[in-house]
Amino acid sequence: MNKSSLRVIFMGTPEIAAYVFEGMIKDGYHFVGLIAQPDKPVGRKKEIVPVPTKAVALKYGIPVFQPIKIRLDYAFVKDLQPDVIITMAYGQIVPQGLLDIPRYGCLNLHGSLLPKLRGAAPMQYALINGEKETGITLMEMIDKMDAGRMYSTRKVTLSEDETMTTLIEKFKPLALEMILTDLPLYLDGKLPGVAQEESQVTFASMIKADAEHLNVTLPAEKFCGWVKALTDHPGGYLVFEEKKVKIFKAKVVNHEITAPVGTIVNADRNGLILQVGDGQVRLLVLQKEGKGRVDAQSFINGHPNLTGKVMN
Repeated sequence: MNKSSLRVIFMGTPEIAAYVFEGMIKDGYHFVGLIAQPDKPVGRKKEIVPVPTKAVALKYGIPVFQPIKIRLDYAFVKDLQPDVIITMAYGQIVPQGLLDIPRYGCLNLHGSLLPKLRGAAPMQYALINGEKETGITLMEMIDKMDAGRMYSTRKVTLSEDETMTTLIEKFKPLALEMILTDLPLYLDGKLPGVAQEESQVTFASMIKADAEHLNVTLPAEKFCGWVKALTDHPGGYLVFEEKKVKIFKAKVVNHEITAPVGTIVNADRNGLILQVGDGQVRLLVLQKEGKGRVDAQSFINGHPNLTGKVMN
C-alpha cells in the first residue's frame, strides 16, 4: 500500500514517541490523528504545555485527541477511519473496541525484548535489574497487556554508565528505523509474527512518585540501578538535613556492612560513600534542593564533617 494513502493514527505521549511520530511524518505517512495523554502542568510555575507528541501534531496540522480515559471515550476513532494504529508509550490501556477498528490492526513499539518486561516501565526496569541487553519489540496489540504476537525486535547493549536519558537517545533512532522498515513488511503480510512464550514473561510495573525516594535498604547494585532508571528525570533522591538531595550517579564500592544503612561512612578525597543494604556505594553527582548539580567533592566541600551523618 502507498504510505501516503494509508490512513494512520499515532498513539503516544513522551519525547521518544514524538521522535518516532515526526520521523514517520517526514517519511511520508499520512496521519489522520494523534491520540495522546492530556497536557499536564510542568515546572515550578505549573504551566500547562503540550505533551511532546502534541507539539509535533500541531506543527504539521494533524488533529489531536486527548481523552482523559480512552476506554470510555474512543468513538471519534471510528470517524477517522484508520487503516492502522501505531502506538508507542501512550500511557493508557487501549480497549478492545478501539483495537477492532483499524482494518490492519494496531501495532505497538514496546521498550523491551518481549516476553521480558511487559508493562509501563520496561526501559527503567532493564536498568533497575542490571540487564546487559534490552531492546524494542514491534508487537500486536491485544486486550491483554503487552501479550500480543511479536513481529520483530531490535537489540540494545546497555553500558555500565547507562541511564534512562542515554537509553532514550539510543532507542529513538532505533525505534524509528524499526517502524519505517517493518511496517511496510507487516502491511504486505510478510511479518506473520510469533506468539510469546508465557513461561518467560516478566513485568515492569508503573513507577510511582513515591519510588523517587531512593531506598537505602536495597542491595548496592539495585540501589544504583534505581539511580540510573530515574536519571535525569525525575531524579531519585535521598533526604539529608531535612532537604531532598537528588542522586544522579552512583557506583558500587563493595559489599561490606560497617554502619547502619543510610550512614555516610566516608567523605574525603576518596569520595562520598554511603552504606546501603548489602554494601557501600559511591555517590558521584548530587543536587541539593534549591541548589545546582555538583560532583561529590564539591558537595563534601560545602558540607563539612559529613562522615557519620545520615542520608536516607
